Amino acid sequence: MTPATGRGGSSATAAPRASKAGEARRRRLTAAAFLLPALVLLGALVVHPIGYSLYRSFFDRSGDAFVGAGNYREILLDDTIRTALKNTAVWVVLAPATATALGLIFAVLTERVRWGTAFKLIVFMPMAISMLAAGIIFRLVYDADPDRGVANAVWVGVHDTFAESSAFPKARPGRDSPLVPSDGGAFVTRAPVRAGVPALLPLVGIAPEALPAGTRTATPAAAEPGKVTGTAWQDFTRGGGGATNTVDSTESALSGLRIEAVKDGRVVDSASARSDGTFTLSAAADGALLRLPASNFREAYAGVEWLGPTLVTPAVIGAYVWMWAGFAMVLIGAGLAAVPRELLEAARVDGAGEWQVLRRITVPLLAPVLAVVLVTLVINVMKVFDLVFVIAPGAVQDDANVLALQLYRTSFGTDADPGLGSAIAVLLLVLVLPVMVYNVRRMRREARR
Repeated sequence: MTPATGRGGSSATAAPRASKAGEARRRRLTAAAFLLPALVLLGALVVHPIGYSLYRSFFDRSGDAFVGAGNYREILLDDTIRTALKNTAVWVVLAPATATALGLIFAVLTERVRWGTAFKLIVFMPMAISMLAAGIIFRLVYDADPDRGVANAVWVGVHDTFAESSAFPKARPGRDSPLVPSDGGAFVTRAPVRAGVPALLPLVGIAPEALPAGTRTATPAAAEPGKVTGTAWQDFTRGGGGATNTVDSTESALSGLRIEAVKDGRVVDSASARSDGTFTLSAAADGALLRLPASNFREAYAGVEWLGPTLVTPAVIGAYVWMWAGFAMVLIGAGLAAVPRELLEAARVDGAGEWQVLRRITVPLLAPVLAVVLVTLVINVMKVFDLVFVIAPGAVQDDANVLALQLYRTSFGTDADPGLGSAIAVLLLVLVLPVMVYNVRRMRREARR
């Protein structure tokens, strides 16, 4: 009875095991059936292009001759590609960190303002704009002409607030003028002036619409005993006519023009022309040369060359940060909402300032979220292409070049080299891989918690 019972028990146990194994097999097959389309697409759109790019990178331009690591050596030797590598490194260091820092600041501050939701909406709105549209917008923002480019309009406005610009940048002496050029862009009279004899300071080359506001018609200066008087005016009559070096009735004064009396290289007196162009100097100016300082004729400040070789990369990074700071703010704001408020309040009760609360409590608690944002943006900037392509003018595109743009130019430009382009693509993949590996490991650690 005992052996029979044993055999019966084994048979009864084996049946459920077989049933469970079959059920597990069916589940695996079902899962594989659902995953198969995704795996096919992954292989066709990701694995195959990567494999083919690696294969193609070992061949020459035509694809017929095997060149081994020749294309990779070319990457190290080509100045344009090395510039792209350097700029990509600048992007990786500056852009993600700046966008993440701004996102953190915005997320913290919007919790304290009444219209925080509206502010978040405004900051996040650039994310709804395509990279191409953002590039066109910032190409206009960085326009060198202050009348068109917002950046230079603001910059010039601030500059002119603290450093007054000249009203007569194109002015110069006319034919047979009593003025002659002097050192540093100034003009001086040919002969010393005398008290009681009005001096004439005619200039030409100023557009009528460029004259200072409030400018009146020039008036001949009256002689004053013991003083040097004179008139500074634009010696030009609209429509022609008028006498040279003579104050005619329709000619405009040069209001505000600075005049100095110089003796033995020393300024003994100075004055500014009135709205009618007349000026008066003291008796100390008798026998002196009159000088119109170069500051009268300094070219108007035109602002900063944002898209020049020096600033083009920081300028494009600024456009990127404008777009992605909202993304960082939203993610960090979501993490901030989960931070226990009692910890923050306890720190404030213990006497911690807001900066200490942010640095010692908020930031450490947000470290996982900040890592997600930072890693996401690092991967994103490694692939940046459209902003650089649209914003940077053709003349400085080499100075703003990044790897993704160089990949496009090498593979599809006028002098296309698919072999070298494939090598750049492989290099870009190799540079992105460590960040992706870190991201995967970080997600696994988070999942185990």
